[in-house]
Amino acid sequence: MIFPPPYRDLDKGHGRIEIRTVRASSVLQGYLNFPYAAQVFRIDRITTDLQGGNLRRETVYGVTSLSAEAAPPKRLLDLSRGHWHIENRLHWVRDVTYDEDRSQVRKGSGPRVLATLRNLAISLLRLAGFTNIAEALR
Repeated sequence: MIFPPPYRDLDKGHGRIEIRTVRASSVLQGYLNFPYAAQVFRIDRITTDLQGGNLRRETVYGVTSLSAEAAPPKRLLDLSRGHWHIENRLHWVRDVTYDEDRSQVRKGSGPRVLATLRNLAISLLRLAGFTNIAEALR
């Protein structure tokens, strides 16, 4: 498979150094039996602690309907990393602030209704300007 030059990103924080390399290609467009596939991409992550130890390598692959013009490799990396923004801003808040994992509601539409109400409350508090949801609830 032919890839254009990769995009590299270096990030230092949270006690580690992470190098991310993104390669994207549209050569498989029309070849894959995957509806709307415009690009395939590969993200290689190399992570070490600040002293250069505890080396960890990870490779992930993706398929997107975004064209190379709409999503060059840098944007693909940003979109991939942005996925965790949702996890950290919503799901983690629900788990920790509302103690959702210990909920006893498990039957019928109850869990979905409660999750929707929690999402609504979190969204309204954020729209009101609160950044700390636990503090806002107190």
